[in-house]
Amino acid sequence: MTDLREVENAAERPTLLVTLTGTDRPGLTSAVLSTLATRGLEVIDAEQVVLRGRLVLGVLLSAPRDHKDLKEELKALADVLDVDISVKKGVGDNEPRRKGRSQVTVIGHPLTAAGLAAVAGRIADTGANIDRISRMARYPVTAMEIAVSGAEPEALRKVLAQEGVRQHLDIAVQDGGLYRRAKRLIVMDVDSTLIQGEVIEMLAAHAGRLEEVAAVTEKAMRGELDFADSLRHRVAALEGLPATALDEVYAAIELAPGARTLVRTLKRLGYQFAIVSGGFSQITDKLAAELGIDYAKANELEIVDGKLTGRVVGEIVDRPGKATALRSFAVRSGTPLTQTVAIGDGANDLDMLAAAGLGVAFNAKPVVRAAADTHLSVPYLDTILYLLGITREEVETADADTPA
Repeated sequence: MTDLREVENAAERPTLLVTLTGTDRPGLTSAVLSTLATRGLEVIDAEQVVLRGRLVLGVLLSAPRDHKDLKEELKALADVLDVDISVKKGVGDNEPRRKGRSQVTVIGHPLTAAGLAAVAGRIADTGANIDRISRMARYPVTAMEIAVSGAEPEALRKVLAQEGVRQHLDIAVQDGGLYRRAKRLIVMDVDSTLIQGEVIEMLAAHAGRLEEVAAVTEKAMRGELDFADSLRHRVAALEGLPATALDEVYAAIELAPGARTLVRTLKRLGYQFAIVSGGFSQITDKLAAELGIDYAKANELEIVDGKLTGRVVGEIVDRPGKATALRSFAVRSGTPLTQTVAIGDGANDLDMLAAAGLGVAFNAKPVVRAAADTHLSVPYLDTILYLLGITREEVETADADTPA
C-alpha cells in the first residue's frame, strides 16, 4: 500500500514537461525518448496525438539536476528533426481530475465550430473542466467524446440537452465511471428503430386499410391512445388477410442504416442483444434469427386456416410489457439493469427506456426525447457505438480483419 508521505513527496518533486510539435513521420517519438533515456529519467505521463499529419507529443518526466543542459540538447535535436520542442520545469504530476466525472458525446451532421464552441461554453458555465477531447467518427456523422470533470452528470445533462436543441446537435452525457464500459445487454424496439417503417402498416396496405391504421399508429406512438386498445383496433383491420402476406412483408423490410454494423460489432465484444416489439412474433423471430439476436418478445397474430383472424394470441406486449421483457432479458443474460441499454422511438417504449441503465430515444417522438437519458436524431443506428466508447476506426479495422 502506498505511504501517504510518498504521495506528498511526489507532489512536491520537480518535474519537466517536454512538448514536441511538428510534421508527423516515423521516428520522431523514438528520437525524443532516446535522448531522454540517456539521462535515466522517470516517465510520469505521456500523451501523443496526430491531427492532419501534425504531431503533438507531451512527456512529463522527473527533472534532472542539469535540466538546462538537457534543454540545450533537445533544442539541437529539434533543429535536426525540423520540429519545435519546448521544455518547461514545474512541480509534481498532473492535477487530479475533480469529482463529478462525465463522458459527453457530441454528434453533428455536420459538427460546426460554432456548435462545439457552444457546448464547451455551457460546460464551462457549470464550473466543469474539459480534460480531453477525442474524435469517435468522421462520417457519416462527426462524433466527439469529451471527458469532463467538476460537475455532476445529471446537472450537465440538463444544460447540454438545451444547448443541443439550439445547435441541432445530439449530445449524450453519461457517468464517466468504470461501469460505462460494462453495458452488456442491448434491448431494441423494432418498428421505426431496428427497421424502417411499421410492420402493421405494411400489413394494412396489403389489406387495403393503410390510411386508417396509420392514423391510429401515429396517435399511439405519441402517447395519445392506450397502446393495447389501439393494437386491437388495428389488428382487427387485418381480418381475413392471407398469412402469406407476412412473408411478403418480411421480404420488403428494410433495416435501419447501421443496424447490421451495430449488432455485428457489439456481438464481437460479447454483448447480448434482445428485441422487444409491440409488433408481431411472425416477423421478429425471423429478424432475430437473421441477425443473431439472442432474445425476442412480441405479440402473436392469430392465424386460422391460413388467414389472419384479426386478433392476437395471449397477453399484449405494451408499454409496461416492454419494461417487463427488458427485466426478464437482463435476468436471463445475467446482466444487472445498470448495465443495459434500451433503444426506442415511441411512447410505448418509455417504461423500458426508464428501466435501463441507459435509455436512448432514436428519432423519437417529442415525449420520448424529453424523457430519455439521451436521444439521437440522425438515421444511423450504429451511432449507438459512439455512446459506448467505440470509434468508427475500430469498427472498420475489425471488419477488415474478419473474413466475410
